[in-house]
Amino acid sequence: MKTNIWTAALAGLIGLSMTSSALAADAKAAPAKAAPAKPAAKGSGKATGFPRIAGHPDFSGVWSSVNRANYNIEPHPASAAIQMRPGPLGPVPGKDVLRLGATGSIPEGLGIVEGGQIPYKPEARKQQQDNKANSLDRDPEVKCYLPGVPRANYMDHPFEIFQSDNSMLISYEYAAAVRNILFKDPGPAPTDSWMGQSVAKWEGDTLVVTVTGMLDRTWFDRSGNFHSDQMKVVERWTPIDATHVRYEAEITDPETFTRPWKMRFTLYKHVGEDDRLLQFKCVEFVEELLFGTLRKNPLPR
Repeated sequence: MKTNIWTAALAGLIGLSMTSSALAADAKAAPAKAAPAKPAAKGSGKATGFPRIAGHPDFSGVWSSVNRANYNIEPHPASAAIQMRPGPLGPVPGKDVLRLGATGSIPEGLGIVEGGQIPYKPEARKQQQDNKANSLDRDPEVKCYLPGVPRANYMDHPFEIFQSDNSMLISYEYAAAVRNILFKDPGPAPTDSWMGQSVAKWEGDTLVVTVTGMLDRTWFDRSGNFHSDQMKVVERWTPIDATHVRYEAEITDPETFTRPWKMRFTLYKHVGEDDRLLQFKCVEFVEELLFGTLRKNPLPR
């Protein structure tokens, strides 16, 4: 009986040794597995699965951002309202927004400005703070004016890109704003406008759009961040994968800022039943605000 036990144990050890040797031999013979690919450098290579047209990325589709930048592009804590006033124990909501309660509050935001803070000139920072304190009267969004660039790209409303072999158009849900992206530079914009003039070129798979000729009445957000009519915006749209795009904008405005600065965030493609734009023509929503006092018998305010 003992002999049988030792015989079985010895056979098991021999079998284990042979199996280990075979595995080692297989490992030598089999080709090594490739290491996971590193993400492509910014603006280089081809994003996996991203559609293409005429040799370039095809940005066609409905896109939106998922951030709180329209409240404030700089990092900010949550607050009770966009407009505050001194209270007995600290700031409280302004009287014009008090009845909005929690629906008028501001959620915390990480910001989209590179480095966190906009490099304002001292007098321009004072102007921004004054704008913020009077945002209900001055913010162009309140009156449904067109949002300008880059603000249109990170509002709470999506936008749709239409792209062909040699042309592109961006249609925004908010106020039915539109941008015609030009691939041939026509020269300086004939006049300043809310959405400016957009001239594009390709740098590899990155779409680079230079925007000039914008009115100084557009803001970056609801917190009074502003610019002059000398602002130039250089956008960079870079595919990440089939449903994500890295958006970056460099802002140059020597009248307002001490140096050029950048913002960046991710855009997400709509792929479900919400892959469409709805109507938000807000002009009719502000008629009472803008023209109500012109009634023969104005309503009380």
